[in-house]
Amino acid sequence: MVKEIMAANEDQEMELEALRSIYEGDDCFKELSSASFQYRIGDHDDPKAFLLEISWPETYPETAPRISLDAFFNNRICPEVKKTILAKLEEQVEANLGTAMVYTLFEWAKENQESLMENHQPVVTAVTLTSNAEVPNTTSASKKKDKKEQLTKAQKRKMTGRTDNKGELPRGWDWVDVIKVKVKRLIFNLFTECML
Repeated sequence: MVKEIMAANEDQEMELEALRSIYEGDDCFKELSSASFQYRIGDHDDPKAFLLEISWPETYPETAPRISLDAFFNNRICPEVKKTILAKLEEQVEANLGTAMVYTLFEWAKENQESLMENHQPVVTAVTLTSNAEVPNTTSASKKKDKKEQLTKAQKRKMTGRTDNKGELPRGWDWVDVIKVKVKRLIFNLFTECML
């Protein structure tokens, strides 16, 4: 058993080096750890794209790797399609058991993306339904209170200096402005009379 693990570790190290050199600079490939990898099959904005995760047990490649589609990116894929993808990938694992197969599995998934996702119907969320459906005119919307304007601390301090304890402006608070306007008119009228 120890010899099997040592041989497996050597095979894993060689495959790890190969994967790093092959996928260097590839945005779709991500090394999660020295024994766990992700590859995005399809473009990021492609509705049929999915994220394939493969991790190695201790005795890989003599034992099958763990294949997962549990990444958050795959939440829009229905469980039936995920099961189909996993079943077809398991067939590929069985055919390649005993050899380095991560690259082979990623490339096979890329080549067969269309057939793997042929039954894919995007999962409809509640947000999509409400945004596309007409919302009936309800009275609750009309009863909605208007939000108060948010004031800064400086604006609040300024307001407290001008208002009484009820938040109302004192009587005659704008009289200064009224008087200024009347004085300006009076000066203008006097000046125009003098000019005549």
